[in-house]
Amino acid sequence: MFDQLRKSVSKAFKKITITDFSAKSISRFNSELKDILIKNEVAVKTTDEICNKLAQKLSTMEHARLSNTRSILLTSLREVLMEILTPSQPIDLIKEIEEAKKQNSPLIIAFFGVNGVGKTLSIAKIGKYLMDQGYSSVFAAGDTFRAGSIQQLQKHGENLKIRVIAQNYGSDAAAVAYDAINHAISQGINAVLIDTAGRIETNSNLMAELQKICKVTEPDLKFFVGDALTGNSLISQATLFNQKIGIDASILNKIDADVKGGAAVSVTHISEKPIIFLGIGQTYGDLELFSPDKILNNILPSK
Repeated sequence: MFDQLRKSVSKAFKKITITDFSAKSISRFNSELKDILIKNEVAVKTTDEICNKLAQKLSTMEHARLSNTRSILLTSLREVLMEILTPSQPIDLIKEIEEAKKQNSPLIIAFFGVNGVGKTLSIAKIGKYLMDQGYSSVFAAGDTFRAGSIQQLQKHGENLKIRVIAQNYGSDAAAVAYDAINHAISQGINAVLIDTAGRIETNSNLMAELQKICKVTEPDLKFFVGDALTGNSLISQATLFNQKIGIDASILNKIDADVKGGAAVSVTHISEKPIIFLGIGQTYGDLELFSPDKILNNILPSK
């Protein structure tokens, strides 16, 4: 994971020859770091933020000759990246369900993202995750647009023994989701996981349908699902979905195959929302809670 980015950063640190943290020395290092980050698909806005924060941090260091510049740089960069990757409002899914239970209500989660990013499988994985934690869920087949989508979710539900609420293709997706919520309320089910059609970001009619789903169901959480391998396209997708419907967190899939790592570094900063889960494979158990430390350990060389 992030092999290319880690090798590039390690190479840059091995070449460090500066012995002080003067403005000139910091600028020289930041220039090289900026090239590395952008080549590994870190968003330009995020790259600028990282370099600016690093410069501010290093400028407070003594400008005397230092023998441990590499260690100081590495520690400082780790602190900056940790700040970038750590959201101001983290989400604990289990706590959210417990809060909903206190209100005698299911936790309603809607999932959004373009076709092919693994959205439906992510719903199944979270259904399995909740089941393993002792919570029940129901799936809402709200993707009534793509051929085969309903059957795909139904197959996951059959494998996991989780009920799927569905209607016919072309049905009102918001109505399907509403039926699933009523089913959960009547059966005392803990969570409603709403699938939606993979949206072409520029299609205003399809985006309007997503907004209708949100208006009708009033989801407690809105998760954006993205493919880490799409790099800068992922950032533009997350930005647009956040603008149009507002997202609460992201799920990044195929993170285990991402050699660059730019998406993971950028999406939290750009959306100002946390990454909650990482998809690391194709089985129902291939889901990890997001850990900034794990991401950083895969990016930065050891001291």
